Formats: sequence, C-alpha cells, structure tokens
Amino acid sequence: MSRPRQDLLSRSALGVFRLNGQFLAVAEELARPAGISAAWWQVMGAVQREPLPVSGIARVMGITRQSVQRIADLLVRDGLAEYRPNPAHRRAKLLAPTPEGLAAVARIGPGHAAFADRLAAAYGEAELAEAVRVLERLAEVLDELEPPGTAPLVTEP
Repeated sequence: MSRPRQDLLSRSALGVFRLNGQFLAVAEELARPAGISAAWWQVMGAVQREPLPVSGIARVMGITRQSVQRIADLLVRDGLAEYRPNPAHRRAKLLAPTPEGLAAVARIGPGHAAFADRLAAAYGEAELAEAVRVLERLAEVLDELEPPGTAPLVTEP
C-alpha cells in the first residue's frame, strides 16, 4: 500500500471515530429527556419497524451480539421492550418495543427534529445528503472487503 493510501485510510478512520463520538454525545443529550441512554435508543430504533433477534440488531448496528443482549435485557426489565417467539428460530427470541418503549422514543422526536434542522442549516442540506451518501457507500465497500489478514497479498509494481 502506498503512503498516500495509508494516510487516506488513517484520516478516514480517525474522522469516523471523531464523528462517532460526536454523534453519541448528541444522542445522549437527545435521549436524556426520554429517560433512556443513546445505546438504548439505538437498540429501540433497530426494532421500531419490525421485531428482530438480538443477532439481527447487532448486525444492523455493527456491534457485538453480547452488547445488544445486555441492552435488550435491560429494556425488557424496564418494560420498554419485550421478547416474542420467533417463528424462524425457536431459541432466538425477537425483541419488540412495548407501548411504553414507543412512547419513550416518541419523546425524543421533537429534539431530534430540531437538531436535524440545525445541522442541515449549518452544513447545507445538499452537502449533508452527499456526506450521508458517501458514508453509506464507504460502509458498503468495507462490508464487501475481506477482514485484514485474510486477503491475498498483493504487491504493487
């Protein structure tokens, strides 16, 4: 790999790590009035449209199944989510929001909308849409690549 390519990889990773921290800080502030954490909100968001098994939530979020399992158990304990039978797999229950969980997420909506408006105004709506497109494309390409150490060694001429 050439040095400029290494620099691009490092800069992109550092930029995404920084963005991750910034988004988590914003999410914590947005979720606070609902009485939940950013992590709880993320898991609840993954099952808003349809119940999913913990492994499916982990895949969507790009984190470990164990991390999601811990949060899912806490959400169920606090009545914000429930486990349902999974017709496709007897042991892997589906996580679904309860009415209380949906209400908690709904309380985040106004602050979320206001912050989205502020971000789009500050960054530019078209530029924000392009940034999202680029980040989604980068994630797709990374999903397609072999993990480091498993790809064949390629030497450049």
